[in-house]
Amino acid sequence: MHIHILGICGTFMGSLAQLAKQSGMQVTGCDANVYPPMSTQLEQAGIELIQGFSEDQLNLKPDLWVIGNALSRGNPLVEAILNRGDRYLSGPEFLAEQVLPGRHVMAISGTHGKTTTSSMLAWILEDSDLKPGFLIGGVPADFGESARLGEGSYFVVEADEYDTAFFDKRSKFVHYRPRTLVINNLEFDHADIFEDLAAIQRQFHHLIRTVPQQGSIYFPQGSKAVKEVLDMGCWSDTYSLAFGEKKAGDKGDSQAAWSAVPTKPDFSKFEVYQDGTLVASVSWGLIGEHNMQNALCAIAAATDADVEPEQSAQSLQKFQGVKRRLEVFAKSERITLYDDFAHHPTAIKTTLDGLRAKVGVEKIVAVIEPRSNTMKQGVHRDELAKAVVSADQTIWFEPEDLPWSLADVLSSDDLIFDDFELMLGEISNQVQDSSACHLLVMSNGGFFGIHKKLAKTLNLAVR
Repeated sequence: MHIHILGICGTFMGSLAQLAKQSGMQVTGCDANVYPPMSTQLEQAGIELIQGFSEDQLNLKPDLWVIGNALSRGNPLVEAILNRGDRYLSGPEFLAEQVLPGRHVMAISGTHGKTTTSSMLAWILEDSDLKPGFLIGGVPADFGESARLGEGSYFVVEADEYDTAFFDKRSKFVHYRPRTLVINNLEFDHADIFEDLAAIQRQFHHLIRTVPQQGSIYFPQGSKAVKEVLDMGCWSDTYSLAFGEKKAGDKGDSQAAWSAVPTKPDFSKFEVYQDGTLVASVSWGLIGEHNMQNALCAIAAATDADVEPEQSAQSLQKFQGVKRRLEVFAKSERITLYDDFAHHPTAIKTTLDGLRAKVGVEKIVAVIEPRSNTMKQGVHRDELAKAVVSADQTIWFEPEDLPWSLADVLSSDDLIFDDFELMLGEISNQVQDSSACHLLVMSNGGFFGIHKKLAKTLNLAVR
């Protein structure tokens, strides 16, 4: 079968293209911006790429068009496909029809931590010789690729709540029909798609409706938003997870089925309890409470694949992390430059808190670009000042199209720039006055190539 993918250079669609290719299909695709790194991965996989969305691509005559959610009505190729009456599917529909049937789908959902938790779970299954398939919205260092068909019965998918396509406004994850579902957390996000938290909760309940009675749902015990979703109706086995001091418990409301208890302040060591019994201890290279929470989700979910918690703990001790998740980009004897994807206040705070716990009193300079659609709409602006308290100095880049002022909501000690070059100069000044400095750049985009520019300016060795 020949498929042609519109919007192929997006993370999800590019990963889907590689799965289709591994399945033996002929795969071609197009996008408005065909550029590395995704274009390189696709070309290496033998996938032909076309720049733009010209109508003459109809001459390819594929058996099926797969249309990404970045495409909308008015696009010339979309209109031509509709006018000719050709068969088309969304990316999630294609995944559900062509890849997932017959697999035990393990879906990782939630506002934060999906990529990391999916990567942890896939690695646990891989290290247990289960040869899982996966589709993840990032690149796990242990695999070096964002998607793999796999040979075993398990398939791990990062279950995104973003909308499916211009013709299907349900969340992507309603197509995946998981047998194992993790809900990491639930907050308001994607303000360009959802009116309020209740609108997101409705989509999560649509997802819960697809989990079979003999399936499993893992969720954080203290989340009011998640509890409200479960209270709408749930037909599957549920397992609550707690983080902190609770160890004993059952599956009731007051005590958790699973819990993680840190034994080091930076969360690089913690214990895992199942129904009050110590079942594993983890000592690993990651830090931060959020990563401990992600790990507990992965350890609990892996039991659905008959992987014992102690085996999962051993696997996580070898886990190398995910690109752009507190990733050390470059360093010198005195300065460490990190790249991090965090762009929601909760993720910003947990990442900074974890780094603070690790480095103690050493200086932390946070450089943040608020570029997500939700951030630009100002939904979380009143939470930004509290999110960065663990940094010694925070430097913000204010985009041209930000319709509100950062100065109105931030601390007077924070520095705000709308000139990129001036900001680079100030960053250099900030890192020069301490014996040890941790420079953390946080953005969900390319940020004008800031990491390479800082590495060059500060004479740092790129990792």
